[in-house]
Amino acid sequence: MGENPDNFPKEPAADDANSFTMTSTALVTAINKAIFAVSNDDLRPAMTGVFFELDKKGITFVATDAHRLVRYTRTDVSCPQKDSFIVPKKPLNLLKNSLPDNEDELNVSYNSNHLFVKHGGTELVCRLIDARFPDYKVVIPVDNPYKMTVNKNDFQNALRRVSVFSNKSTNQVALNITGSELQLAAQDVDFSFEGNERMKCQYDGEDLQIAFNAKFLIEMLGGADTNEINMELSTPTKAGIIKPTEQEENEELLMLVMPLMLNN
Repeated sequence: MGENPDNFPKEPAADDANSFTMTSTALVTAINKAIFAVSNDDLRPAMTGVFFELDKKGITFVATDAHRLVRYTRTDVSCPQKDSFIVPKKPLNLLKNSLPDNEDELNVSYNSNHLFVKHGGTELVCRLIDARFPDYKVVIPVDNPYKMTVNKNDFQNALRRVSVFSNKSTNQVALNITGSELQLAAQDVDFSFEGNERMKCQYDGEDLQIAFNAKFLIEMLGGADTNEINMELSTPTKAGIIKPTEQEENEELLMLVMPLMLNN
């Protein structure tokens, strides 16, 4: 059994493509940092991919699902012009699994419909998402006055333990921050479950009680590569910002998470 080879889909031609180079490890790291925050909601196609924002000074990768947002910027990549496009989640997963995590040069080019990534004898071509990415800059709070510094692994493990007792649909865990103590509390009224845990933190600000989706927080903490993370907060209804305490020389990572309503 065979088919006529002429029926095989033609490979898209790289017409009018703009191209730039970046290292393989830079692209793999960027995909790993952003891809977990991509939305699975087909009704909002713009959010089902990672937004690439190109500039002569660097490249920014943004992913959001309306509950959380990740922005990862690299300044060691120079793009020919200001531009932006949205790359779907699936080809990015393929890329990060097939590219080596080393300093190999990648040739990345794009036109209005496709993205082309070349590494040695391998080339990936994918269609871009034809939609407008939401203006993410207006969502990021500029001034969150309260700062909390906490050990990342301890915080992640405490969230995992306490979230066992949270409501399965919201995964809500309340953070109660007073002085140098962080208290995590979760409860599921339907099953009369309750879990509490206390841990040390460094906190500069007024006492605050704020609730988040524990699953989101655990995933986001996994994106930070430092022992400690900084959390910037303002009020129980405003987004919290998570940043690693130390950033690498050419990169900047910012993660934003929306709070949940506290039902007292």
